[in-house]
Amino acid sequence: MRTQRTATVLLCSTLTLALVGLVACGGEPDQPDVVKPIASQPAAGSGMDQGMGQSAQSAGAGQLDIQLPDAWVKEPPSNSMRMLQARVPGDAGDGELAVFYFGPGGGGGVEQNIERWLGQVQPAEGSQPSRETFESNGLTIHTVEAKGTITPSRMSMTAETPEPEPNSMLLGAVVEGPGGPWFIKLTGPEATLEAQHDAFTDMVKNLKVMQGA
Repeated sequence: MRTQRTATVLLCSTLTLALVGLVACGGEPDQPDVVKPIASQPAAGSGMDQGMGQSAQSAGAGQLDIQLPDAWVKEPPSNSMRMLQARVPGDAGDGELAVFYFGPGGGGGVEQNIERWLGQVQPAEGSQPSRETFESNGLTIHTVEAKGTITPSRMSMTAETPEPEPNSMLLGAVVEGPGGPWFIKLTGPEATLEAQHDAFTDMVKNLKVMQGA
């Protein structure tokens, strides 16, 4: 009996030591290794900072450097399709800037997007939309301007139908370049956007793609 008891004690001790050694080495039976995912780069414009004149970058093969005018206030994007959002203050009411990016080659063509934007604007009497295309810093930029009554786009089927907004203005730009396109849309009261028209134009003319980022 003494021999059997000794053997049992030795067996239990051996199993205990084996289990301790296994835990000490970080192993656990029947549990796969846990691999931490590589952290993805935050979407541009997702920061909460209110720094004026700072750059906002899109994710992608090329990163778009957008210098916001000093008076514009960067805000958290209201939905996942926006890489950047900003409030444009004005005495007549605030305007809203939204920059969209869907990956290289994504988001549709130039004409498709400009016509969709113009379809949201009922032109004011005697007013006609205007368009321009120019090259700047290796980018091809297509701009559009329209005044009248804007019916904002509805983002989901469950959302309430947005109310038309008279005496409004739309300034838009489709930006083509490496890693693009990008879509820039500014809407708001006409008086506010008229006062910020030059600031918008300077902003789009100074867009740059940061190569190798």
